[in-house]
Formats: sequence, C-alpha cells, structure tokens
Amino acid sequence: MFDATGAFPLTATFESAMQSYGLTVDKFLDHAAKWFGVREVVEADGGAVSRRIGYAALRTRSNRMSGALQALGLEFGDRVATLAWNTQHHLEAYYAAMGVGLVCHTLNPRLTSAHLVTMINEAQDRVLFVAVDLLPLVRALIADCPTIRHVVVIDAPAPDGAALDVRVWDYEALLAEHGAETVWGDFDEHVAAGLCYTSGTTGPPKGVVYTHRSNYLHTLRALQADTMALTARDVLLLGVPMFHANGWGLPFSAPGAGTKLVLPGRLLDGASLARVMRDERVTVAVGVQTVWLGLVDHLDRTGDALPDLQRILIGGSSCPEALLERMEERLGVHVQTSWGMTELSPTGTLSPPYPTGQSRASSGRPPLGVDLKLTDALGVTLPDQRDTLGYLKVRGPSVLDRYFQAESDALDEEGYFDTGDLATIDADGNLTIGGRAKDLIKSGGEWINPNEIEAVVGMHPSVRHVAVIARPDPRWGERPVLVVETHGDGETGARVLLDLLRGKVAEFWIPDQVAEVTAMPLAATGKIDKVRLSADFAAGRIAVQKVAR
Repeated sequence: MFDATGAFPLTATFESAMQSYGLTVDKFLDHAAKWFGVREVVEADGGAVSRRIGYAALRTRSNRMSGALQALGLEFGDRVATLAWNTQHHLEAYYAAMGVGLVCHTLNPRLTSAHLVTMINEAQDRVLFVAVDLLPLVRALIADCPTIRHVVVIDAPAPDGAALDVRVWDYEALLAEHGAETVWGDFDEHVAAGLCYTSGTTGPPKGVVYTHRSNYLHTLRALQADTMALTARDVLLLGVPMFHANGWGLPFSAPGAGTKLVLPGRLLDGASLARVMRDERVTVAVGVQTVWLGLVDHLDRTGDALPDLQRILIGGSSCPEALLERMEERLGVHVQTSWGMTELSPTGTLSPPYPTGQSRASSGRPPLGVDLKLTDALGVTLPDQRDTLGYLKVRGPSVLDRYFQAESDALDEEGYFDTGDLATIDADGNLTIGGRAKDLIKSGGEWINPNEIEAVVGMHPSVRHVAVIARPDPRWGERPVLVVETHGDGETGARVLLDLLRGKVAEFWIPDQVAEVTAMPLAATGKIDKVRLSADFAAGRIAVQKVAR
C-alpha cells in the first residue's frame, strides 16, 4: 500500500485502507470465549448457585443452539421470543438467536397475557423460549398466537403434562438432538438484533428494534472509564431483567470485558441476593432502587456485610436522597445514578464510578456517542443549554429512529428524539431529570411539577417511595395528590410530609390530599407505575387524608 519512500500512493483507494469488520454482537461472546474462556457465568436460584459455566463452553452451547433453531426451520430475520428470567439458558438464547441473524424478542413475564398476545402477534414470533415456571402463562396465551410453532422450555426439564397445541421442546433435548456448529455474524451490521417494548408506565407499550451496530456501539459506550467501566477483575451481579432493554446491555458488556457474570434467576429478595453476592464476591451490582432497598433491609436485620462490593449502579426512576445515603453508608459502596430509556438501548447518562461531589439528584454526563439538547415546549432549541429547565431530546447511533411498525420516524428536524422528559444540565454537563412532561399538573392555569415535590419528600428518611399524581378538581382543574410508602417507623404523618415542602416549592404546589400505601405499584423495570396508581386512586382503592391548606 505504501511506496518505497513510505508515502501513500496517490492512486490508492481510501475505501480499502482498513479491514471489513462487521459490528455484530456475536463478537462479544467470541472474544470472551477466546481470551477469557474459563471466566465464569454463574446462575443462582434463591441465592444458591445452580449452574456454573465458562465463557468458552457457553459460546459452544449458544452456537450449537443457533444450529438447532435453524433445524426448526427458522430463517434469517425471523423473530424468536423469550419469556424468561436472568439465567444461563436465557443468555444462551440471546446469542443463539442474534448470532445467525434472528431477532431476539424479549417479553416481560409480568405483563398480562392479553398484552403479551398483542406483542407476539405484532412481532410474528416463530419460537418461544419460556422459563419452566412460566408455562402456566404460556398455556393462557398460546392459542391466540398462531405464528408460534415451537415452545422451548428452559432452566429445568418440562414437567409432565406440559403439552400445548404446538411442539414443546426441552432445551437440553433440543440442543442434543439438533444442535450443530453454525457460522455466526455472516450478515450486515445494520440488521435487526433485538426487539423490546417500552415499559408502558405512562402510555401504551411500543416496540423498539435494536440493530447489531447499535448494540455494539452501545456496548463500547458502556465500557468507557467514566460510565460502567467493567473490567476483567470485576464480578458483576446482573440485577436488571434481561427481558427489558437488553438487560441494560450488560449481557454484551460483561463478556466484552471478560467480567465474571452472576445471574440471580427470578428471586431478587434481599436474602437471596446477599447470599450469592457474598459467596461469589460480587464487586459491581446493577439494578433498580427497589432491589437494593430490599438488600439493605435484609442486611440491617441480619447484621451481615458484603465486603467485596464496591459499586452499585441504579436506574429506572429517580432515587430518594435518603435511600442513596442509606445505601452508601450501610453497604460502604459508591452509588452510580443513571438515566436511560428503552429507546436509547438504554443508557443515556451515568454518573462516574467514583465520587465527584456532584448533585445527588444528577444522573451524570452523557458518554461519547450520546448528544443531548434542551428545547422549549414548541421544540425550539433553548439558546442557553445550562441551568435551564427544558424538554430533553437526544441523538446518537444507539437511539431509536422510529418505533416498530411505525409509518414515520420519531425525530425532529435536526435528528433528535424527544424523550418526553423535562431536564436541566448544569455547568459541568450533569443531567438532572425534572420529571415527565406528561406528568405535569395544571392547576388554576399554572403548571406544577410532581418531580420537584417528590424530590423534597423523598429526603425524609422514612420514605421508601413517593409519587405525586393529579386528581380532577372542579375549581382548579387539577390538584396534586401525594402518595407515599414508608418504612413504618418515624413520624411521617401528612402534616409532617407537607411541612417539608413549605419554603421549597410554591405554596399552591403543596398537595391538599395525602395517601399512604402499603406497597407502591411498580413496573417490572422498577419505575413507579403512575398509570396504575392513578387508576387505583380514581377507583377509590386508595384512602386519602385531606389536609387543609
């Protein structure tokens, strides 16, 4: 390519200067198998280890399962659904499908059968991998899903009487009978790799299609030193569900870094997590705040400790200040806050893996590959992008262009996706979410931001969860209702909680109705489900205490 003097020939074509290397997700497991082959993937059941396997062996099994799927008649681009927890078989199914150009459609087991039927039929899924304990759910929906031809039971052998109106396979039997070595990644990086529906906490779920390229670039972004920063020295506990937004991309990031991966199965109670995290010497744990609240409660009761744990990454919804402090003090760890969306693959911003003195409300800065901007309500870019509340929009190679089966894209004229969030960006570039724009409450012609009320009340040490919803009001149009879930100790009466707001928010923002619930309704992602909360309130299923202003 170079001449005798070392100069670049003028006749050379720049297009051929570098190797062609498709950015397909199978390369993460290939890398782990070759260079970290004995590094373990550990599966637990109720805190007790049920399976161990090295990356090399897991790669072999996943690749052979690709051959089995092809033997069932699946062709390039067909959809393979999973209805499963965080287990070894589920991880193998990820790579088995994606490795040969099939689309892995992860389904949320906590949705109703009616919702699942709609998603399966819209995606036209051909094969369904299902956790053995979720077979009753499959029986309730399979008759309404005519495109599914095969059901593969994972995690344990299918019980007697598991017959359905389609062919039912035991995972290990299918692998033994039809498993075959298969070529991975022999396709364009822009093809679809995964399909996931939004959580539906603020509206109907919508499908988001991830490409191999978008997942690959998202993984490189997550592994940056100021983001998730995983290394081959780490032991990662994956406490976020693999059925939501690629499990935050960690099924790709962990093998990409050679990180030991601990999959906790279905049970995420404090006792189960504490046992496996202690026994496997977990250094980094990732999950929503409700998971870590249960862990801290358990450790408080037992007096146990997790001396190897260094970092916890949280996301899903804003975390009350009191809970952040309690987690760091009790666990002796650094907590990284984050913000993301299914539409972002899902990471948007993340605070660094070390203390910086930034605002506790901040979700950190965007890594390379994510660009943010703030606009006004009409979509006009704000001239001052710092310390100003605006409507948050985002752009990048792992950001949604259009929803599954949508007829048009979801971008503005500059190519930015409207997140639906209100936010501010401080002088150092740290993002703070100011709540969902659609959650704003209009009272007497003026806007009330529930997020600001929730942030103040969430500082009370006895408050576990807090939400502000709107109720109709004949005079003001809408009024805010404060809903809390508490520890049950400390003084948390309505007056005490409302007094926290005085002087911190406008007087007319202060709710005149307060409700305490025993358990806040949560989506599978850990976010408070305000749709369900508002429906329960409207139906009279939540008792409220009226407080004179």
